[in-house]
Amino acid sequence: MTKHILISGASVAGPALAWWLHHHGFRTTVVERAPSLREGGYKVDIRGVAVDVVRRMGLLEQVHAASTDMRGAAFVNKRGKEVATLDADTFGFRHGDDTEILRGDLARILYDATRSDTEYLFGDWITGLDERPDGVEVTFAHGAPRRFDLVVGADGLHSGVRALAFGPEEDHLRRFDAYISISTVPNRFELDRWELLHSAAPGKMVNVYSTARAADAKAAFWFTAPPLTYDRRDVDSQKELVADRFAGLGWQIPALLEAMRAADDFYFDPVCQIVMDRWSTGRVTLLGDAGYCPSPASGQGTSLALAGAYVLAGELASDFSQALPRYEAAMRPFVEKNQALAKTALRGIIPQSRAFAWFNTRMIKLMPHLPGRNRVLEQMARPIREAANALELKDYAATSADRGPSS
Repeated sequence: MTKHILISGASVAGPALAWWLHHHGFRTTVVERAPSLREGGYKVDIRGVAVDVVRRMGLLEQVHAASTDMRGAAFVNKRGKEVATLDADTFGFRHGDDTEILRGDLARILYDATRSDTEYLFGDWITGLDERPDGVEVTFAHGAPRRFDLVVGADGLHSGVRALAFGPEEDHLRRFDAYISISTVPNRFELDRWELLHSAAPGKMVNVYSTARAADAKAAFWFTAPPLTYDRRDVDSQKELVADRFAGLGWQIPALLEAMRAADDFYFDPVCQIVMDRWSTGRVTLLGDAGYCPSPASGQGTSLALAGAYVLAGELASDFSQALPRYEAAMRPFVEKNQALAKTALRGIIPQSRAFAWFNTRMIKLMPHLPGRNRVLEQMARPIREAANALELKDYAATSADRGPSS
């Protein structure tokens, strides 16, 4: 009998796993708490082996067509004057076929590629997991209980599956004492595939960008702070928390804060990682941010999700009974290498002193004129490039009649 796998989460990791599971002949159901596919979102990178995963799915052309197509970025002072600029690939440390895409656009591509052969349950979520000898009995907030052969939590940083199977989120959280907020705002700067960054004060950074095919812009507020207490479901209070942190600062920050207050896609979270001794227990396992979030500072969350989906599905197809330990053994060194990027990157994203912010922008301004510029850039990019490629993709044989070969 064909094994039936339940996936919680319909952002990137979940639909990517659904694609590969169908490729290997499994039945898949994806349950998503949101009432519909979540569009929009911030820009994310697809690097290294993750590019190869997308290529093997036959979706790389679509992903490239939907890329942000950013031209570059500029650091601005409080008067709005550009003090340093970089082209997009240098700014993003991208190489070869590495690409950048809005999270919502990638989610839509993956959803469209799986919707005809995957059962999607929107507006519902898992409330209980009861493991039995023949599978997992799953209860839902709205739907009737059902039995599955395996449950995969691909439901992000605040994973409900992880809470049910492994305990409180706080037990697995590695904090960096930093926070990020992102929302859609009017494109008052008339940006055309361009990004502006402003070091507003020590420990506070603002960036605004507009991507290809977008009439509006995204504004991100980054700041450092000790652990904050707030209601994760109370969006209005989170907006005021961000506004209080940036109150009284110059440049265009007051106008951006007002636009943030009016945004209906407001996102706010700590900059943190999920670090666990194991990602699986019995017939439950975790994928992507749910099990090994590297934090937005690393820029590698999407790539880990795509690569993890490929490995997990392939191992399940190779030997279902031993798949979960083999999945963890294959992915853990890759995850740890990519998580290690975050702490160093965060120091550059949110300068903790005016002197460091000045030095950082001064180096960027001088970069085009430095002797050995390419060598310096290569040294800066090498840790990201090595981490993004620190996984050898096995060639798992396909078993689904309507999919092509996996390589």
